[in-house]
Amino acid sequence: MRTAEGLSSERAAQLLKQAGPNQLPPEKTVPQWRKLWGEMTHFFALMLWCAAALAFIADMPQLAVAIIVVVIVNGVFAHIQQERAQHAAARLRSLLPADVVVRRDGKVRKVHASELVVGDVVLLASGDRVPADMDLLSASACDVDESMLTGESEPVPKAAGDPVWGGTFLVNGYGEAAVSATGAGTRLAGIAALTSGAVPPPTPLSLELRRIVRVTAGMALGIAAVFFLASLLVGFQWRDSFLFSIGVAVALVPEGLLPTVTLSLAMGAQRMASRNGLVRNLEAVETLGSTTFICTDKTGTLTQNRMNAVEVFTTEGTVQVSGQGYDPDALIEGPGVDRAAQAALAARTASQGRTELHNGQWHAQGDPMEAAMDALARRLTGTGPGPSPSRRLPFDPVRRRESALVGPELFCKGAPETVLPLCESVPGAVKEQVEIMATRGLRVIAVARRSLEGAPGGWDTSPAAELETGMELLGLIGLQDPPRPDVAEVIRTARQAGLKVAMITGDHPATAAAIARQIGLAVTPEYVLEGAELPEDEQILGALLDRDGMVVSRVSPEQKLRVARALQARGHVVAMTGDGVNDGPALREADIGVAMGLSGTDVAREAADLVLLDDHFGTIVAAIEQGRATYANIHRFLTYHLTDNVAELTPFVIWALSGGQFPLALGVLQILALDIGTDLLPALALGAEPPGRHVLARPPERRHLMDRRLVIRVFCILGPVEAAVEMTVFSAVLADGGWTRGEVPETGLLMAASGAAFTAVVLGQLANAFACRSATLPPWSLGWGTNTLLVWAVPAELAVLAVCLFVPYLASLLGQAPPTPLGLFLALLAAPAVLLADWIHKSVRGRLRLG
Repeated sequence: MRTAEGLSSERAAQLLKQAGPNQLPPEKTVPQWRKLWGEMTHFFALMLWCAAALAFIADMPQLAVAIIVVVIVNGVFAHIQQERAQHAAARLRSLLPADVVVRRDGKVRKVHASELVVGDVVLLASGDRVPADMDLLSASACDVDESMLTGESEPVPKAAGDPVWGGTFLVNGYGEAAVSATGAGTRLAGIAALTSGAVPPPTPLSLELRRIVRVTAGMALGIAAVFFLASLLVGFQWRDSFLFSIGVAVALVPEGLLPTVTLSLAMGAQRMASRNGLVRNLEAVETLGSTTFICTDKTGTLTQNRMNAVEVFTTEGTVQVSGQGYDPDALIEGPGVDRAAQAALAARTASQGRTELHNGQWHAQGDPMEAAMDALARRLTGTGPGPSPSRRLPFDPVRRRESALVGPELFCKGAPETVLPLCESVPGAVKEQVEIMATRGLRVIAVARRSLEGAPGGWDTSPAAELETGMELLGLIGLQDPPRPDVAEVIRTARQAGLKVAMITGDHPATAAAIARQIGLAVTPEYVLEGAELPEDEQILGALLDRDGMVVSRVSPEQKLRVARALQARGHVVAMTGDGVNDGPALREADIGVAMGLSGTDVAREAADLVLLDDHFGTIVAAIEQGRATYANIHRFLTYHLTDNVAELTPFVIWALSGGQFPLALGVLQILALDIGTDLLPALALGAEPPGRHVLARPPERRHLMDRRLVIRVFCILGPVEAAVEMTVFSAVLADGGWTRGEVPETGLLMAASGAAFTAVVLGQLANAFACRSATLPPWSLGWGTNTLLVWAVPAELAVLAVCLFVPYLASLLGQAPPTPLGLFLALLAAPAVLLADWIHKSVRGRLRLG
């Protein structure tokens, strides 16, 4: 039976067992074999499949089998990485809060949304997501955002008896509703079944990666075609020419790029979660690293969100209340206690927050500010909750106040500038007191009342403008919300990182300025503005706001949206925080929307890219740090892989330039072995590189993934050095064996020289992996063992090298033999040569930058 008292716990448990959890049916997932098949048939894989087929046609079965092995190994590896990334994202999504407030056993309590059953009575407040299909039992100014079901952007007014659908949002008002359908029986479940196959549009990072993939593939095919023609011109048979062109194409194909980047993003998201930052989509990890401007709220983000009413000003005097937390016992001093008690009771009546005694301690239920009002009323009067209002006029960002009807009286509380003009007589001292309290950093709430006894009827339907007039001012309540103890240090870190920080708040300008001074944000008075003062012209607005330490107070949601757009127009990557229902547009407009996980509404969390599980400003900076590290990891992998490409391509270039007179140092099968043996594990390790010590010690870098700095480092420094050692080793072994130019080297000598060149590339790549850990510091400055995965990759790569050299069948298949003592000695020089060249390059760049 559905009543306002709700169900009993026993009955709810029975129904839950019968109907199952309130969860949408699981989406139809793509079978694992189809996902794996997709990894075997993407653009790069298709190129290699074609090469394998042509190798079979050309009567080169060994080459064909080797190419097929490469495709399968890369496909399986990529599939494993994609699954890990998806599982990590699923685990992260489970961290989002999903509690709802219900009335069971006649008491109000929180339960998980999955535990709702038909007949449960749910208490809904502005900002809540509707957790199931329901029928409203009572409604006070309820407006519901049904855009996700209907596509209509305007909220729909709802009254008692109207249905509300699961997945929609209550954007205004309060209400109670009885659950009518859960899980698979909801309207949302039916729509979800129709839309489960929808594919989201590609992100900017995905488009950038695709551009790199296609450019690299085009280069591979183009260069391969050039070598094919060159080999024919110097007299090679078409079969041998084809062999060379296949080797060139394989050497330049970055098979593992996309899965490695995905895994790097997933690892970054996991690390953010461990620091209380939940990333709702993986690509946001990279965007965070490019953030240049943070627009942050004040309450709960810069402050502790532990509201405590410490002062009540009335016409009879000021009452000081020295009590912490929500315990009703507190020391009260000052005249006019009775008047202050009236103000506190009125404020509590018009609020939805309360305090409850649980396990011997008093805790806040609902909004901390509203709970502080309840605690204040208990301290001043010693009484618990009073009668429930018959009607509420909810708070909204335009009115900046809320009211409640209790019997023949209206009680109102809100921002002083919106409440005081509605009162009949306000002494001049009151307005002065507002400024005094705000300047001390207190949040000031004005409380008033109006007796409707004898007034015309229709109170339950009269508009707010008719009710909230001719009121009697009861007093001002000052609430204290101290700054977080470490936020000043975090702001200094943000500035060191080249980030600009602005406080965007709905509080009184004096309150906002006081808190900003305490945390070291605001410096001069001209940096403190009110929302009403913001210029209409977007360019002027952007120029005005584009300064570090700005404080904008009394901001409406529309003005918050304009702030984001104006800063973006000036080239900034903007992170915007929000927690309210009306913050959704600004959060979506910003490059990174940041919602509060503890105090924020479901609407804000749904619109955000990053959810702060601890509501702490420091978590934003920590997430930016990890975002920069992830972006740097992508650069590391590209540098590492392209350097390998240079070493693999060089033997073909020298062979072509010599007209076939200089032997080929590496064959196609050796290149395939290098791709498998040198690219996978070190690339994975570089993708997991933790943030460096100086990630936040410099401004954000705005550049493409493959930028000028990367190209110079690969094609002018690391690649040529690695290739030079490779070819020197190869030439030295040939010369030591008596070979002269123009002759065909003896088979055993050529295989030993090729084995030495192969060894040089492997050892050079191991050193290159350590060199790629930083773009500015040599590896010994970072510590050789600080990347555990890379440390494990070293013996793994050496084991692969040993197998390729000393297992006779495999070595013969690859066309190589163990190097001679001279060849091994020279090959060992590849590692120090790469590290030395890297150190010299970094040192010169450092001096030029300082000069």
